[in-house]
Amino acid sequence: MAGLIKREDIDEVRNRTDLREVVESYVTLKSAGIGSYKGLCPFHDERSPSFHIRPQLGTFHCFGCGESGDVIAFIQKMDHSSFTETVELLAARINYELHYEDGGPGPRREDYGKRQRLVDAHKIAEEFFRAQLATEEGAAGREFLAGRGFDAQVATEFSVGYAPKGWDSLLKHLRSKGFSDDELKLTGMFSEGNRGIYDRFRGRVMWPIRDLSGATIGFGARKLYEDDQGPKYLNTPETSLYKKSQVLYGLDLAKKHISKSRQIVVVEGYTDVMACHLAGITTAVATCGTAFGTDHIKIARRLLQDDGTGGEVIFTFDGDAAGQKAALRAFEEDQRFIAQTYVCVEPTGADPCDLRLHRGDEAVRELIELKRPLFEFAIRAELKKFNLNTVEGRVQALRQTAPIVAQIKDSAIRPAYARELAGWLGMNNEDVNRSVGASIKRARLPKNAEQQVPVPAQGAQQQVAAPTFERPDHRDPVMRLERQALEVVIQQPQRLQDEQWQAFYEARFMAPAHSAVHDGIVAASSAGASATSWVEVIRDEVPEQLRSFVSELAVTSIPASDEHSLNRYCADIINGLIELQITHRKAELIGRLQRAEMEPEGEEYAQINRELMELEMRRRILRGT
Repeated sequence: MAGLIKREDIDEVRNRTDLREVVESYVTLKSAGIGSYKGLCPFHDERSPSFHIRPQLGTFHCFGCGESGDVIAFIQKMDHSSFTETVELLAARINYELHYEDGGPGPRREDYGKRQRLVDAHKIAEEFFRAQLATEEGAAGREFLAGRGFDAQVATEFSVGYAPKGWDSLLKHLRSKGFSDDELKLTGMFSEGNRGIYDRFRGRVMWPIRDLSGATIGFGARKLYEDDQGPKYLNTPETSLYKKSQVLYGLDLAKKHISKSRQIVVVEGYTDVMACHLAGITTAVATCGTAFGTDHIKIARRLLQDDGTGGEVIFTFDGDAAGQKAALRAFEEDQRFIAQTYVCVEPTGADPCDLRLHRGDEAVRELIELKRPLFEFAIRAELKKFNLNTVEGRVQALRQTAPIVAQIKDSAIRPAYARELAGWLGMNNEDVNRSVGASIKRARLPKNAEQQVPVPAQGAQQQVAAPTFERPDHRDPVMRLERQALEVVIQQPQRLQDEQWQAFYEARFMAPAHSAVHDGIVAASSAGASATSWVEVIRDEVPEQLRSFVSELAVTSIPASDEHSLNRYCADIINGLIELQITHRKAELIGRLQRAEMEPEGEEYAQINRELMELEMRRRILRGT
């Protein structure tokens, strides 16, 4: 396992990556002034553009939803990738070799090249299979799809293809594209025998399986012919690209919808995903030949933003015994989610594809709408194991189901399920509550609890609450000038002269938020932050609540049309800030004169008056009067 990526490499990747180029692969950008661009925010729905970037500073900010950050944060939010995955992706993009802490090896540059060759091979294979579906031999594949309600347009929409029956059709095609047999062995698309490698997928309908970025990394294949001795469904084996426990079919199509609606629907097959999407359930995904496990949950939680503020996970299973078993297996993993989990089991045994075929899109939507909480399903499934007509059966059932109720995380929902359980068992609420309460205590009690004595921690300190900042009212001229000064210093630090920097260091900002950002700028300057890391260092130096505000200041359009007007604007704003400081200082000195009982001829009185005169002269110089 690779160690942590070295900090200097992260900075280098961030600095070398063109933010505008990256963002434009997702967002159409238009000029928003010198060095600034804007477009429709990719993180929320909007009609007028409020998403701004400033490539020179490597920063983006949306004035609508508040999302902000650098190029790494942008890719993380768009592709729902981890920080390490994102940095490695961007490093590969610019052909930069990363180094890792603690001697961790990490991916080498040549590894990225090998990976890209595998990705390219899969892309070409996908195009090959899609083309084969339209051939005469591909008629068998088209008939299969039509029999499930999918026409040619739908097949194109989901990139479904056909693998010819020959032993080397794909092999010859990829060899003709310059791929060596050693490379092709690593793709998982070929098997190896005494005479060399041959096509793994033959005479089958083909579904491309893609990662979060949309790159095809494997295939799922369904057999069509009776003489095919292989399994009904055949997937790509484990490769360096394809890890079945970490991929979900349809995730590339569903990820934005999952993030937006905070819902994920897990179905059982490729055609079920297609049926759901066509019926309007665009959050549907499917596992690829394996159970929905821990790694899948990590991906789903990342997409759902599973932080306890909402979201739902819906599992659909057939109504047969295997479906019931799969649902209970899903329940075992339920506690890994904070989001509410549900299950849909069609009583007739029909899957979403069958429902759509025989009863239309509305039936698929109804199936999802009639979801039942997974807890309810698990409790009822457990109750079926006991004879509830006997006292012994009811007591045994309570012993088995009380721990299930005790597992419910939501303390507001748990008592309601306890009452439901009492009704299903025909027992009084007190007995059920007592049993549930005992299960909760047992779950919380450490194994050696009787040996543990609570001891206060030595030198323990009370936790200090994080500071809060009100957003300054920029209708106030003073607040507006403070903000404009921060915008200039963050966006155009190179335009400040030494004396202007000194004045900025000494400036006192009235708004707490502005003052904290000012302190962050001073710290970043003192740390010698480079031009490319300037904004990121400032963001790191301010309280977490203000990091989005720093990005906002970094991308706010400055009212200047050319270099001359930009220079003039920056000078005017900084001079305005200096004059504001002079005004503050004069007010303090005049107040001292008014409060103090000093001799008009005394030294202190004269010193204050001299400083007042110097301040007034400085103010006149700034104004050019």
